[in-house]
Amino acid sequence: MADAVTSIVFTGKDQVELRTGPALRPGPGEFTVRLTASLVSAGTEGICLGRLFEPGTHWDQWVSYPFSPGYSAVGTVEAVGDDVHRVRVGDRVAVRSPHASVVVVGAEDDAHLVPDGISDEEAVWFHLATIAQVGVRRAEHRLGDTVAVLGLGPVGQLAAQYARISGAAEVFAVDLSAHRTRLAVDNGAHTGLTCSAAEAREAVVRATGEGVDVVYDVTGAAPVFSEALRMTRKFGTVVVLGDTGTPGAQTLASELIVNGLTVVGAHDMHGAFRASPQARWSNQRMGELFFRYLARGEMNTASLNSHVFTPGEAEEAYRLVRARPSDLSGLVFDWTAL
Repeated sequence: MADAVTSIVFTGKDQVELRTGPALRPGPGEFTVRLTASLVSAGTEGICLGRLFEPGTHWDQWVSYPFSPGYSAVGTVEAVGDDVHRVRVGDRVAVRSPHASVVVVGAEDDAHLVPDGISDEEAVWFHLATIAQVGVRRAEHRLGDTVAVLGLGPVGQLAAQYARISGAAEVFAVDLSAHRTRLAVDNGAHTGLTCSAAEAREAVVRATGEGVDVVYDVTGAAPVFSEALRMTRKFGTVVVLGDTGTPGAQTLASELIVNGLTVVGAHDMHGAFRASPQARWSNQRMGELFFRYLARGEMNTASLNSHVFTPGEAEEAYRLVRARPSDLSGLVFDWTAL
């Protein structure tokens, strides 16, 4: 079947398959995109594949098998349906889509034209970049803030870069992986701490004398939350950007009340599809800003791509996600290899 669609599917807990389906054709208001690359969100997809979540959580409601993972991809518009005006055949676009060779993009779906000069390997980070932006905007940074980013997976790496761009005087990048810490420092973080959150708390408080203005918990690890609270200065802010599968295991620390801390949650779905006077920064505008930063060399995502797999190597790729996630910074599927 020449036009068959190949996709990566989780068929059960820790079960990954490459499946083939019928060709896709766009309907009115839709267009199809042939992917060149898709980015694995290792934390999210690892939780989904291993069912590493508590019953009754939003994860439990979301993940049912067969499950199509992935939500950040780039490719070329292959066909357009009636009443499609925002793209043309041949345009390079970044889209929110699962890992598949061809996807259909609807009228209400995010799609971003990729500017010339930005490679597919850079652009494929766009959706994780908008997720990180949601968190950074919730932090409401002020010039000269001190910041700690706990967890330097894909979203943590981006949060550290955004914090620097936002005028942070000091960005502490914290992870158990020396590889990830080194990457964050190479991309602009001021201090790398390869240690646990508890050990980082001691180092950060010692360096600042009071704790930092803003802490990003991007680990998705429930025990880290209380350490994030203890690392924050009086009247500071903790942004929970890592979505744990076990929220029942997160515990508060007395510093929350005693120090008058602000805790905010930031999630993928908080971005608006269309901008308005009340919600100026839509997903579309956040994506455009990300591309602007890339084009000006103010952000770097190419260096974050630590692993590239063909779709046929999906089982091997997800074994790495489940067994050695700390080895990863960015894992990309190359769909041109089909």
